[in-house]
Amino acid sequence: MVAYIIVAVMAYLIGSINFSVMISKKMAGFDLREKGSGNAGSTNVLRTVGKKAAAITLICDILKGVISIMLAKLIGAIWRNLDATLLVQIAGILVVIGHTFPIFFKFKGGKGVATSLGVLVTTNWQIGLICLVFALVLIILTQMVSVGSLAAAILYPVLTLFIAQNYIVPGNYIISSIILAVLVVFNHRENVKRILSGTENKISFKKVN
Repeated sequence: MVAYIIVAVMAYLIGSINFSVMISKKMAGFDLREKGSGNAGSTNVLRTVGKKAAAITLICDILKGVISIMLAKLIGAIWRNLDATLLVQIAGILVVIGHTFPIFFKFKGGKGVATSLGVLVTTNWQIGLICLVFALVLIILTQMVSVGSLAAAILYPVLTLFIAQNYIVPGNYIISSIILAVLVVFNHRENVKRILSGTENKISFKKVN
């Protein structure tokens, strides 16, 4: 039980490190939660700060997921007689919750897409790659990051039902995949309203300095 608690706390604290806020303050002198859409994520960094800051934020947010999963796997290898699959799933869920509700930033964080991607590509590179390509295609076609993010989140548990190989630790990941999908969709609830009303923000990378 101690190992599971350690992994949960560790992943949550890693997720709570909000790079978008720190980078926007460092590079632009403001808290991006007070600019643009108000979301503490790489898309809002792109709109309010620029491509360089957004790229750094995106990479850092992805790495939060990667590092959390790798540390969970390491603890599972050190601590014998543990459910390694459960450790990995706890880490994946809690790092995204930390990103969304960061204790270091008054529980106001991002939507968890990049961090979820880090979790996906680390736990199962095949599913992660499919979801990434699917999201990018939709973003290019619709010019809406939210559409690609939502579609990829929904696709994740569907793929989990059919792709059982290439997991970092063998096991059943369907419950955790559903939880992550629900988290991402929940965090995009306002985007869903705007998509349905036809008022969702579109993005053009060519126009960003």
